[in-house]
Amino acid sequence: MAKLKPFTMPKWGIEMSEGTIAEWQVAENQPFAKGTVLTLIETDKITNEVEAEADGRFVRLIAEAGQTYPVGALLAVLSDGGEADPAEIDALIAGFKPVDASFAADGDDAAPAPQAQPAPSPAATPEPAAPTIPDYVAISPVARAKAEAARIDVTTLTGSGRSGRITAQDVDAAIDPPSAPALVGVLPATPPSAVFATPMARRVAVLHDVALETLTGSGPRGRVRKADVLAAIPAPAPAAVAPVPLAAPPAPVAPGEVEILPMSSMRRTIARRLTEAKQQIPHFYVRRRVRADRLLALRAAVQGQRPSINDYLIKACALALMEVPQVNIQVHGQEIHRFGNADIAVAVATEKGLVTPIVRAADDLSVAQIAEAMTGLAQRARSGKLKTEEFSGGSFSLSNLGGFGVEQFDAIINPPQGAILAVGTARPEPIDDDGAIRIVPVLHLSLSCDHRAIDGADAGRFMAALARLIEAPGLL
Repeated sequence: MAKLKPFTMPKWGIEMSEGTIAEWQVAENQPFAKGTVLTLIETDKITNEVEAEADGRFVRLIAEAGQTYPVGALLAVLSDGGEADPAEIDALIAGFKPVDASFAADGDDAAPAPQAQPAPSPAATPEPAAPTIPDYVAISPVARAKAEAARIDVTTLTGSGRSGRITAQDVDAAIDPPSAPALVGVLPATPPSAVFATPMARRVAVLHDVALETLTGSGPRGRVRKADVLAAIPAPAPAAVAPVPLAAPPAPVAPGEVEILPMSSMRRTIARRLTEAKQQIPHFYVRRRVRADRLLALRAAVQGQRPSINDYLIKACALALMEVPQVNIQVHGQEIHRFGNADIAVAVATEKGLVTPIVRAADDLSVAQIAEAMTGLAQRARSGKLKTEEFSGGSFSLSNLGGFGVEQFDAIINPPQGAILAVGTARPEPIDDDGAIRIVPVLHLSLSCDHRAIDGADAGRFMAALARLIEAPGLL
């Protein structure tokens, strides 16, 4: 008899309340092995691959690709690999109760898509009553929910938690007990050899096809040791890293036609948050021009892989935030959270929308380290592989549209942060240079501030510190 269990919408990060099934990677009743990618789930920021924790198959796929479901919703029914009775599958679906692990998003009046639930078969056998968990049993809330969903009698379990408390791991072990180890055969016999070597060195040499006669032993009296054999094993070739493909331009719309595109989960979240930010946060703007010729000359003098101008700006913002900590903040209701490090969120354009990966403690990093960190973050952002901690939080934001030729713009604050810097392209303009008029590349900066927590004087001091660092880039 097949062992069945529900496959539900996971929860990644405290802010996740729903997810979209981007694509099923396995078909119904198609066997799969442990580690197989089962489905792609898209959240408001990333697309995650869900891998199989054990061998098995989906005996019933419930969720449809392209539809959005709340956290904890039943997506499919998993089997340990054996054939399942349709009546048992219908009974599990009918008796499934999702764990309430999500919360309603503020201001988002769009209800999640209804979950398709097949009606139970008329010929299904009566569902047995779920065992009641006595009040005296010490069990965690997560373990209780899992035990009720899987109909596990917890009175037969021995808790591994503190004071014998039953944990989620105990329930998981009862649902899917570990299988006995399978014997794959005897270790190949070590052939006789005249080489003076340790027994472990001989075994490793047989497993990796290393000729002991070709080795020089580093042990006493020239004895070949395990380390000598391991050193002779050729290192595997590094896996080739596939380049991140650029987003293909959308297909042109025929004249006179209108193409209607539904908003993705990420785009809906961006729309909701920016609308709330613009409506609820009293924005004010501080703008300043800074000469960029010295910064450009410093970058041009770098040998080898050069950091981008944005990498230098991240470092400059981080040092300015340390000098003016009143701007290095988050606003939470009636509280202002001030940070000891500058965690800079950098706007990155992706095919699915704007993502803001965070360079943590940028004030403690060199420009080269920031460049290395940003290269990895940008690649993972564009491929939807960012981890939750890589885009959650941040004490300040930087948005640079200079690469698109934009000269100047104002950005909307990314709550709960208190400020965001908008940077345009460097264009030649006349400046006063010790009484002489010179034409040099000039950057136009615009700082958007939350007036509930940041005063104009604080914003002015920050911009002065930032301008000094950019115009004297040796300070970076």
